[in-house]
Amino acid sequence: MAEPFIKTKRPPQTRTGLTDTGVKKAADKSARTRAREFALQGLYQHLVGQNPADSIDAFTRDLVGFHKADSAHFDALLHGCIESEPMLDAAIIPLLDRKMAEISPVEHAILWIGAYEFTHCLDVPYRVVINECIELAKAFGGTDGHKYVNGVLHKMAPSLRAAEVAADQSRLA
Repeated sequence: MAEPFIKTKRPPQTRTGLTDTGVKKAADKSARTRAREFALQGLYQHLVGQNPADSIDAFTRDLVGFHKADSAHFDALLHGCIESEPMLDAAIIPLLDRKMAEISPVEHAILWIGAYEFTHCLDVPYRVVINECIELAKAFGGTDGHKYVNGVLHKMAPSLRAAEVAADQSRLA
């Protein structure tokens, strides 16, 4: 005789929006966050392989999930960072405690994104820029890369977003 089906109660699932490694789940990411991730991948290709922006752009648009990204923000980040390479590095290098060649290409690209957004994406609050870059470094960078990115961008913000940082600090005081 077959045993009767006994319904067991499962514990409720927790929905934190994070994976086991602490990274945001794909379904919870904004279109701009996705654009930053794709731009980071493209900038990495540029830094490591010296690939031109147009071929990176064409390749990236064919990747799975790109349709969920903010393509205008992706364009601005990818093409803007590559075109502004010398200016971005000039803003970053004085804040480093080592030579740029010793910075991983992932962290280098993330710092480009942060510096670019500080100067060209004024609709994005500076604290959001820093947070998004920290999250990129946690997801794609080395073990403590996010701490380094955080430190450099916190030093950079007052020079590139002086009024916003000052207003923020006076509000907190």
